[in-house]
Amino acid sequence: MIWRALFALVLTRIDAERAHRLGNRSLELLARVPPLLALVRRLAGRPDPRLRVRALGLDLPSPLGVAAGLDKEATAFTGLGALGFGFVEIGTVTAEPQAGNDPPRVFRIPRERALVNRMGFPNPGAAAVAAKLRARDGSVVVGANIGKTKVAEDAEVDYVASARALAPLSDYLVVNVSSPNTPGLRDMQAVAPLRGLLSAIRAALDADGVAIPLLVKIAPDLADEDVLAVADLALELELDGIVATNTTIDPGALSRLAAGDPRVAGGASGAPVRTRSLEVLRLLRARVGHRLVLVSVGGVEGADDVWERLSAGATLVQAYTGFVYGGPGWPRRVHAELARRMVSEGAGSMADVVGRAIDHPSAGSEAPVRGVS
Repeated sequence: MIWRALFALVLTRIDAERAHRLGNRSLELLARVPPLLALVRRLAGRPDPRLRVRALGLDLPSPLGVAAGLDKEATAFTGLGALGFGFVEIGTVTAEPQAGNDPPRVFRIPRERALVNRMGFPNPGAAAVAAKLRARDGSVVVGANIGKTKVAEDAEVDYVASARALAPLSDYLVVNVSSPNTPGLRDMQAVAPLRGLLSAIRAALDADGVAIPLLVKIAPDLADEDVLAVADLALELELDGIVATNTTIDPGALSRLAAGDPRVAGGASGAPVRTRSLEVLRLLRARVGHRLVLVSVGGVEGADDVWERLSAGATLVQAYTGFVYGGPGWPRRVHAELARRMVSEGAGSMADVVGRAIDHPSAGSEAPVRGVS
């Protein structure tokens, strides 16, 4: 209730991007004051032990993490971990620093429980982010999400540079080819260029002796056959997983009022992408089964959504917009509700939940998913 009042009376009067920066700055300062950080951790509490999951070779306190886009500069991940998230995906990071698109470029649409952004990957560049990751204390699992520098002429060279800078300092690496706000980026989701890009990144990391889980992030606006083609490619290249999905540019995803406002252009996140994100997850699970770790993101607003994604085959679930609208106590509330749901459903561990709606809809248990225990 307090957060809702604060959001309605104060934050909605502040430009959305400025509010984002203030929030991240607060989380950054929190990490610099150990007694305050410890207090926040104590208040947030640790997730119920039943929520623990082992995925991508990592031990996570819960399957609920922060999606890329919230911590673009790798300044807030320690604070986000203190609030209770099981992991944080920083970025999107590009090889070179860039300012992104011109503001205004972030818009709240409360009536749709949505955000729209056309940020264009503003970030300080891979070298600067690497320096921040080098100083992390290991208290939270951190994945790095990398994208293409807007002015880069050779995408493979650009992505490889970011991968080499960040992979040795991260717990997993996500190749983002699905943002709608960098010209031509989504064209790289086609199988031929994507195969070349992912193979080049894998070869570079192998040459450097860096073994790290490698995933690709896709858009919700792909046709079903293209989603399946990416799934087949991920299996062919022996990737570790797929993150699904990014924001949507489907004009039907927002209300006519919001879509008709010329200022509100870009990718929509939150409730408008929920249905398609879940559809893509189900397509992927049907195609890859237990062979890949699926990370579901898009329209996750509460514990029921997290449970639905896990039951539909996601190993991990990420949130962004739901957290923005839910406030700092949101992860604690979601974890508490998930733990109660596990008890009521007779699930003893995450392995009993992942994929249960598909594989064993009546038994409530399944064989372990790859990398999950």
